[in-house]
Amino acid sequence: MPAFKTLDDLDDGQRVLVRLDLNSPVEDGQVQDNRRFDRHAETVRELADRDFAVVLMAHQGRPGRDTFVSLEQHADILADHVGRPVQFVPDTFGDRAISAINDLDGGEVLLLENTRMCDEELPEEEPTVKAETEFVRALAPEFDAYVNDAYSAAHRSHASLVGFPLALPAYAGRVMETEYEANTAIAEREFDGNVTMVVGGTKATDVIDVMTALEDKVNDFLLGGIAGELFLRAADVPVGRDIEGMDLFDEQWEENEETIEHILDEYQTQIHLALDLAFEDEDGERDEIEVEDIAEKDRAFLDVGSNTVSEYAAFVENSEAVFVKGALGLFEDERFADGTVGVLEAIAETDCFSVVGGGDTSRAIEMYGLSEDDFDHVSIAGGAYIRALTGERLVGVEALQSGN
Repeated sequence: MPAFKTLDDLDDGQRVLVRLDLNSPVEDGQVQDNRRFDRHAETVRELADRDFAVVLMAHQGRPGRDTFVSLEQHADILADHVGRPVQFVPDTFGDRAISAINDLDGGEVLLLENTRMCDEELPEEEPTVKAETEFVRALAPEFDAYVNDAYSAAHRSHASLVGFPLALPAYAGRVMETEYEANTAIAEREFDGNVTMVVGGTKATDVIDVMTALEDKVNDFLLGGIAGELFLRAADVPVGRDIEGMDLFDEQWEENEETIEHILDEYQTQIHLALDLAFEDEDGERDEIEVEDIAEKDRAFLDVGSNTVSEYAAFVENSEAVFVKGALGLFEDERFADGTVGVLEAIAETDCFSVVGGGDTSRAIEMYGLSEDDFDHVSIAGGAYIRALTGERLVGVEALQSGN
């Protein structure tokens, strides 16, 4: 169990400051609903039902980007998920915010303005420095406790994440609690049978870091995506190279060639590469080619092929635990979703402990009609998920563990 307090340790009816991660896509100025709202609504609803006066903090985008917008729309979206009104104040810690906080009664919910509109929020500094910012010093006296539910931002040393646990009694929300327990399971739990990791995505460094950190914990790594092609290149298959319209390979190869070749040689019995790859034919349809039949790369490969899916599914079926990090193909295009979805379906049908996370991979579950109930945990974290797998610091978690 994590060495931090949870909502179970918090007495009802207090005024609490709660950090969520509601960072969302923004299209034409409209904030898009996503799974984070639904997940965090569980924590907010529980606190409101327990007669807490609930004040929420969250961020959206970064200064200078199109996604850097007010949280006013977020309040309405969250209210739909919580099932009760969520008030909004366009202020982070000034007079308007303090007044709105003081007017809040038990069972009511208030969302403050985007934390990143506060100059003291973003610079990466030690928690002790963040605890002394005007942002923290102004808000902390208004509350009885601080709750961090933003596991997906826990790798950031920002004021709203690491400053308040040093100024207030600190607790983990339900998302923080469940994400932490599931995402550290690969390092902290003991499994009697085979542990399999499905590793894909676009970043070779993520794959390298995960495989290096977990070599003693994982029996089989099943590779796909951009990273999988780079490992095929290291195995002397003429793929994993840039072509016109797709320049995701050569720069990564130049930066990681020696490491990829070393890992492939060192862990060859644990590493499984695609047997076939899928591409778009002249008619715009999906076609596949055996890896051994590829003479040169003259087209974009957008998914693993059906033979690979069958082989990977067999590994899954014989595993006690399966962890997923990254997609095996361009699953957003239905023609090239077979790899990612096929493996997810195999996991869903197998009685194994399963965690799905990393980037947008978990979106495939919703997109293709799978049920989250068929997996032990579907993570909403990206960077924090990778860091949990590789054993890197999560300063937001550390602040909870070492706070009041």
